[in-house]
Amino acid sequence: MSDPLANDPLGRAATIVAHDELHYGDAVVPPIFQTSLFTFSSYDEMAATFAGKLVRPTYSRGLNPTVRAFEEKVAQLERTEDALGFASGMGAISSAVLAFVQPGDRILAVEHLYPDSFRFFEVVLKRFDITVDYIDAGDLAAVEKALPGRKIFYLESPTSWMFQVHDLAALAKLAKAAGAITIADNSWASPLFQQPVALGCDLVVHSASKYLGGHSDVVAGVVAGSRELVGKLRREVLPYLGAKLSPFDAWLLLRGLRTLPARMREHERSALALATRLQSHPAVTRVHHPALSQPRSKGLEGTSGLFSIELAPSIDIPAFCNALKLFKLGVSWGGHESLICPAGVTRVQTGGPNHALRFGVPERMVRLNTGLEATESLWSDLAQAFDASKT
Repeated sequence: MSDPLANDPLGRAATIVAHDELHYGDAVVPPIFQTSLFTFSSYDEMAATFAGKLVRPTYSRGLNPTVRAFEEKVAQLERTEDALGFASGMGAISSAVLAFVQPGDRILAVEHLYPDSFRFFEVVLKRFDITVDYIDAGDLAAVEKALPGRKIFYLESPTSWMFQVHDLAALAKLAKAAGAITIADNSWASPLFQQPVALGCDLVVHSASKYLGGHSDVVAGVVAGSRELVGKLRREVLPYLGAKLSPFDAWLLLRGLRTLPARMREHERSALALATRLQSHPAVTRVHHPALSQPRSKGLEGTSGLFSIELAPSIDIPAFCNALKLFKLGVSWGGHESLICPAGVTRVQTGGPNHALRFGVPERMVRLNTGLEATESLWSDLAQAFDASKT
């Protein structure tokens, strides 16, 4: 039977997230299995489980029905065989990397990757003699030259702060030829607008705290990919690092996924409207939004609510930030509320290698997270803040 929604990714996603396979009686919302362990009905059942002949919950650090319902939903959305939930986005990212490296290995990563991924590479991996080099992934010839001998090629598209879009299919093909495992951070686009594994990547990671949750009330992460690769994480990393997603957080994520298609439509529409108008505003010298600054890459089917702008010298950036009413100063994104983060504060951030300085994030850049408020209200807020901060 043909898929009636094959050419409608948002419609397909809306149908997936509207229903659950984890039924309890006639409840339309799945239950929270808030338990640390599950007992066995007999010695034989326990022995069969430990021998791997029976798959069933034993201890919630390894398997929990509510968490498993979330994992299966993400796998459906990403069109992968399996997925594995974690207690944070960095739990997912670090586990995905650590499952495949050993001392002496070499990693290639895109420039302008998520700042904490950069710090994880520079602080933690260096302690184990694992080398990470960074490259402009838009230069396919340079990537092809740099890939031989790499264990992992770590991708992110669009990239953090600069929102550069990369050809994931072409990059994955080059990595496969070189024998490197590809891991792609898909937090910005969400599974609705981009599916890296379908483009040839091996694993996809998300900070589920962002669009998957969508309500700024949960910190979580998830890795999706083939049953073989996700199984390796499940067996060799998750039980020992312990960054397991909790049942309640998984339930919050399942609730958040219900509205993911509707939210992503609105984030996309509102952010693009603001970015387009900001292009011609005298207070703005440049807008970094994937739909405006570069041709849309094959595989990126839509855009989200996060983009950045560079402000003219005539704008006092601290005064601009302080004058905003609806846009709140904050470091995260993907929730219902609009946020602003100035690059200037990240350039003086202490506590490890500085991402903004390493990759040259412009000092006069601010990042905007477009929430779910009325677009005209957000525009009025930006306009009055520009007027209030002219020098």
